[in-house]
Amino acid sequence: MAEMSATDVTAPFRRVLLISAGASHSVALLSGNIVCSWGRGEDGQLGHGDAEDRLSPTQLSALDGHEIVSLTCGADHTTAFSESRMEVYSWGWGDFGRLGHGNSSDLFTPQPIKALQGLRIKQIACGDSHCLAVTMEGEVQSWGRNQNGQLGLGTTVDSLVPQKIQAFQGVSIKMVSAGAEHTVAVTEDGDLYGWGWGRYGNLGLGDRNDRLVPEKVANVYGEKMVMVACGWRHTISVSSSGGLYTYGWSKYGQLGHGDFEDHLVPHKLEALHGSFISQVSGGWRHTMALTSNGKLYGWGWNKVGISASLLFALYEFCINLSKVNCSGYSGSYFFSLTVVGCILDRLELVTTLISVLLCKSNFPMTRHILVTVAPENCYFSMFFFFMFLFGILQKVVQISCGWRHTLAVTERQNVFSWGRGTNGQLGHGESSDRNIPKIIEPLSVDGSSGQQIESSKFDPSSGKTWVSPSERYAVVPDDNVSGCFWKPPRSDEKLGIAVSLQVPGQTNVPARGNGSDVSVPESDVKRVRI
Repeated sequence: MAEMSATDVTAPFRRVLLISAGASHSVALLSGNIVCSWGRGEDGQLGHGDAEDRLSPTQLSALDGHEIVSLTCGADHTTAFSESRMEVYSWGWGDFGRLGHGNSSDLFTPQPIKALQGLRIKQIACGDSHCLAVTMEGEVQSWGRNQNGQLGLGTTVDSLVPQKIQAFQGVSIKMVSAGAEHTVAVTEDGDLYGWGWGRYGNLGLGDRNDRLVPEKVANVYGEKMVMVACGWRHTISVSSSGGLYTYGWSKYGQLGHGDFEDHLVPHKLEALHGSFISQVSGGWRHTMALTSNGKLYGWGWNKVGISASLLFALYEFCINLSKVNCSGYSGSYFFSLTVVGCILDRLELVTTLISVLLCKSNFPMTRHILVTVAPENCYFSMFFFFMFLFGILQKVVQISCGWRHTLAVTERQNVFSWGRGTNGQLGHGESSDRNIPKIIEPLSVDGSSGQQIESSKFDPSSGKTWVSPSERYAVVPDDNVSGCFWKPPRSDEKLGIAVSLQVPGQTNVPARGNGSDVSVPESDVKRVRI
């Protein structure tokens, strides 16, 4: 059993070093070798030894003392790396071998991947059902699902353990990123590679074909690439000059080019011309970019506020507001409160933007009020954003996109989250969506409750830490489909994706969610989540 206890980590304050967001869960690495996880735990992806959701950040006690230096979320699994022990750990949903342990069992506590033991790992990337690790020597190991060649091994056979990508022999890889069924990489020389599922041009190779081995992307405007990130089926890359390029699936505007057209090759994002991009992250259908001066931009699907699209205009507005001339006001400072409401499908209502500027002096306070009209056909149903500025505008220093939620860390060491919160993945102690960024109090220096973080104490002797597929999944009722399992959908899951089950004698029997979206590859005859 996993027992919960409260741990006071306020002295000293534990800084958030890393954050990562999965499909419906989140993780954070804090100074002092503290690993926290929260959100959906049904598949063991939180690592606490059970299948329970956690609504607030919870210390993963199984990794205490392991000196973890990196954490990465896949869709429903998680990985961690200990530099001192030279071990990679994985846990969570294990189908297709995505955990790298030689089987498809789920794991509810972190376990070391034997095939990677002793390797000096530079970076780990996790997609929906596959993973990759880059070594300090620039080699790449891949494992997990491979139905479209996303492992880069030259086949479409899943790999239950890590295998070296031989196609990169003699090529030193700087970093990799994994999407739903595709993978991209950047070399130390600045070249861009793509492989796996390419139906939407997300490989950047100018067509919609799959690739079973890494293929070099044609020269991108003569620029060298230094960074890559994958959304579910779109790709983002950053050049050495700080330019941002996107390509692939664009049904929801996640490429940021002002249209909904797929782009088959990297296309520069003109909207951010002049900005130096320092970090990017891709979600299911949204994208976030962080500039070198701490400005955060988002675009794409915004049904639950995951892009927080109005945040950036308001941020700029408040920066300008802070520059209002208060000369002559002795000891002047400002405190501004911005409230934005945007309500759709009601033509009689308008958006109201109110900004109040207070200057501390002997003079009466000054107020500036601005009212704007909301678009009648705004895509999201409701959006409220509250922004408090306490003399200091917080710059963002780190960003991570989950499928439908987003995490951000500020320079002031506050952690914010917004978007889908059904399973507690936002870390606010509740299972509610948030259309606006809200501080995660237990992880933040400005958290009103102090840095109180619960800890899970798992006793391995109380039961096994893994579950085999036959215990977790129902078999699709078709004797001719060997090894075909189906995991019943959760009642709270509303992915809105179309899943095709290949049944002999029929073509693509679709099982749709609550909305219309792309289907998984037609060749998929394995366990699928709908």
